[in-house]
Amino acid sequence: MRRVSEGMLPRLQAGAGRWALGGLLAVTLATAFASAGASAAGAATTATHKVQAVTHIVPKPSGGARPLLGSGNLIDHGGPVETAPKVYVVYWGWTSDPSGEKPYLNSFLSAVGGTSWLSTVSQYGAGYTGTLLAGTWSDSASVPSHPSDSAIQAEAAKAASHFGTGTSDNVEIVVATPHGHSERGFGTQWCAYHGDVGSDPNVTYTYLPYMTDAGANCGENSVNSGSAGLLDGVSIVEGHELAETITDPLLNAWYDSSGYEIGDKCAWVNLADVTMSGKSYAMQPLWSNAAGGCVM
Repeated sequence: MRRVSEGMLPRLQAGAGRWALGGLLAVTLATAFASAGASAAGAATTATHKVQAVTHIVPKPSGGARPLLGSGNLIDHGGPVETAPKVYVVYWGWTSDPSGEKPYLNSFLSAVGGTSWLSTVSQYGAGYTGTLLAGTWSDSASVPSHPSDSAIQAEAAKAASHFGTGTSDNVEIVVATPHGHSERGFGTQWCAYHGDVGSDPNVTYTYLPYMTDAGANCGENSVNSGSAGLLDGVSIVEGHELAETITDPLLNAWYDSSGYEIGDKCAWVNLADVTMSGKSYAMQPLWSNAAGGCVM
C-alpha cells in the first residue's frame, strides 16, 4: 500500500485500526487509491513495520506567503536518519536543457554540504557535512511524457544499481526528468516528492521534475526577479526535499504531530538567497526544534 503525505497537507494517520483523513483530500486520495487498486487494510506505520510512502511539497500559494503549518516541534518516531548522506542524480532521458537546470542542480548539491543552512538537521541526529553529491548519470533511456511513480521508482532502482550504492539508508537517488516530461499533477498539485524505493526499501528517492516547466507555481522568481530568478525553484524545492530526506528518509523518523516534516512546516515562508561556495541560491527556511521556529 502506498501511504501518501502531502507536504503542507496532513499525512495519512493510522488510528483505531484504520486510516483517517478529513475533507476533500480524503476523497481525492481515496479515489487515487481505488484507481491504483491499493488497499489500506492491515497497514502499519511503526518504525519496524512501515508501508511504502511518499511525501510531497505542493505548489507555492498565489497571493503571497502562507502561515506556518503543523503543530509544535518535530517528534522522533524512531526511524533512521541519514548520518552520512550521499546524493546521486540520474538525468533520465534528457536530450535538452533549455533553462540550464542540470548545471544549477549539480552546483547546488555540490555546495550545500556543511553549510549553516543545512546544519539545522544536526539537532535531529543527522549528518550534513562533506560533499553530498556523490555522482550523476545521464541515462539515455526514453522517458514517457507522463511517467508513473512506479516507473520513477524503477528508474531510481536502476540508478542505484548503476552507481553500486548498496542498500544503505544514507543513499538518496534523485530522479530528474527533462523538460516536457513529468508525472501528472506536477505544478498543479505538487512540485516534487520523496520516499523509499519499494524494491529496495532502504534506498530513498526524490522525484524532481523539470522545475521551470511549472513556472511560478514551483518557485520561479520567488526570490530574484527576471532571468536571475529563473531557477529559484530548483534550489528551493530540492533543498526542501534534501532536508526532509536526511531527517525522515523512510518517513518514520522526524515529523510533527500533524505529520509535517522539517521542510513542510516552513515551505514557501521567508524565502531568501543563501550564499554557498560563493554563489547565491534561493532557499526556504527549515524547522528548528531548538528555536521553535523556521531558521535559515
